[in-house]
Amino acid sequence: MTSNNKLLSISVLALLLLGACNPAPKYARPPAATPAAYKETMDKDGTGWKLAQPGDDKIRSKWWEVYNDPQLNALEEQVAISNQSLKAAEASFRAARALVVIAHSALYPTIGSSPGLTDSRSSGTIARLSGGVNNLYALPFDVSYTPDFWHRIRNTINEEAYSAQASAADVATALLTTQADLATDYFELRATDMQRKILTDTMVNYRQNVDLTNTLYKTGINSEQDLVQAQNQLDTATAQATDLGVARAQYEHAIATLIGKPPAELSIPEAAFNPNPPQIPVAVPSTLLERRPDIAAQERTIASANAAIGVARAAYYPTLTLSASGGIESYSFLHWFSSPSRFWSLGPGLSQTLYDGGSRRGQNEQAQAQYDAAVANYRQTVLTSFQAVEDQLSSLRILSQEIGEQQTAINSSQRYLDLALIRFKTGVDSYLNVITAQNSLLTNRESQVSSELRRMSASVQLILNLGGGWDPSSLPTVKDLESKQPKTPVPASGTH
Repeated sequence: MTSNNKLLSISVLALLLLGACNPAPKYARPPAATPAAYKETMDKDGTGWKLAQPGDDKIRSKWWEVYNDPQLNALEEQVAISNQSLKAAEASFRAARALVVIAHSALYPTIGSSPGLTDSRSSGTIARLSGGVNNLYALPFDVSYTPDFWHRIRNTINEEAYSAQASAADVATALLTTQADLATDYFELRATDMQRKILTDTMVNYRQNVDLTNTLYKTGINSEQDLVQAQNQLDTATAQATDLGVARAQYEHAIATLIGKPPAELSIPEAAFNPNPPQIPVAVPSTLLERRPDIAAQERTIASANAAIGVARAAYYPTLTLSASGGIESYSFLHWFSSPSRFWSLGPGLSQTLYDGGSRRGQNEQAQAQYDAAVANYRQTVLTSFQAVEDQLSSLRILSQEIGEQQTAINSSQRYLDLALIRFKTGVDSYLNVITAQNSLLTNRESQVSSELRRMSASVQLILNLGGGWDPSSLPTVKDLESKQPKTPVPASGTH
């Protein structure tokens, strides 16, 4: 073997050995502060929320079915199919997936061809040929290939793939958020129905009191002032009941928008409000890192930023390009396929930036800073997630106690009203005391409905904050993203 061949072999071997090294830092999910248990899972007296046992701590994917409301179930099934915001998020995921395909294509050679027919006339005074018209028939082929030394291409693929995974997790977050918004609006609508029923029942009593006061006024027992007060109380309650129609219509319109329908195409009949939130399985806090798609999206963003560091570092190393060209070329089409018409060229090319004024250093510093920012955002998302779970656990616990206390207040105000009516009918007190007692009862009943609604909304938010049955296995893998039929983050059936 000649010295030149030995030198070439050593150079190629050195490139292969160095190219096997990945300049990107070895990735590991950054640690985040995780408590051993939720503060709100146990009251001071030892009662309250308990952590679910292993095997019982999973929320079903169709989590809304735990509320046992067929109307809610039917509406939720339409979210993934028709919601336009969700479709936009899914389109963003497909765009991110396309970037993976583009990056993956760099692993393969590029082959091109530019066939042509050229008519030309050479100058007879400077060319050997006479100054006539010549036809040049050409069919060239070009091949170019850049080996993935320094893992520049592979890190670019990983960077785009991890970003696409984060986009898929964003789709899951959008789906869960939309489902939770729909459930919350639905319970708001049902609570409005309950408030209207309370006012309707109260108005029946008010009308009876107006008739009673009118009778007592005609017999001279009560004054006209009592009659006017009773009628004014009835008119005020009537206006309040009518005004609730505005809120109900708006909740119905919001639900229609969430399921991708014009408001004119959705009408939800009135029904009872059943404020009985289900028992929600609460696992240990560490599982939250695996069950929330927004946390998964932040973690995948970190992995993407880590791969980007490898891409930036690869710029310090030389790039080897293997290129070849060949084809057939002739002034006569009849001689096109003859042996003399063939041409070819082959050779490697090595490029290396010797001086760039600090551009590569700046790109590396930028990639590192973006990685640090992604880590900080991830840790902040984790902290916020724990806060959200604690908030809803405390809301459910405290509101449950508050609703019991409000029921006691309702019983007391009902007793107060009964006594006020007796004293009014016997002429001991004026109708003003009856109005005060009736307003107190109405206010307490409305407050109870408001608290029951808040508790139902808190249960929905707790399910959302625990991940809503999402599982990281639903994320597409890098292999899925590179395939022609990758996994989609939004099933057409509305389930996941």
